[in-house]
Amino acid sequence: MATTTVQDQATEVQNQAKQAFGFVPNLITEMTDHNPAVGAAYLSANGALEDGVLTPAEQQAVILAVSSYNDCHYCTKAHAAAGQQAGLSAETVNTINAGGLPDDERLQTLVQATRKVLGKRGWLSDTDLSDLEVDGIDRGELYEIVALVGAKTISNYINHIAGTEVDEPFRQ
Repeated sequence: MATTTVQDQATEVQNQAKQAFGFVPNLITEMTDHNPAVGAAYLSANGALEDGVLTPAEQQAVILAVSSYNDCHYCTKAHAAAGQQAGLSAETVNTINAGGLPDDERLQTLVQATRKVLGKRGWLSDTDLSDLEVDGIDRGELYEIVALVGAKTISNYINHIAGTEVDEPFRQ
């Protein structure tokens, strides 16, 4: 029985990233060069969340809100591109990244909910939960926001530590 080396694991995760994105983002290389399990966990979480209840554009609005809140130079660029591919306008992307609220009412609500979760570190009061429900955010959507916060925080913090260079496809 052959044993899997750390390099084999890194190569496997990088191949998964290449299949998902068409290239291996610098973030994934950074993760897998140091700990392939982190790269695998990150890709797995993001892959699972693709089947969430939020639309791709809504997910990208949440991810942009997290990445701008955490001031992640890499993820704000990467998800500016991904957000536009998912249907967000450049204006919406720029507004969220600048800390503002998009014009679209649903996206506004999602961005506000995301910032509330981040600002309160998940400690939402009964009033917060009631207000979110009135605004049209149900518990399933809220939990997806929390999961997106978790996944993006992994990449945001790693990019802070590594100073990851933004990939050419994400530079605008």
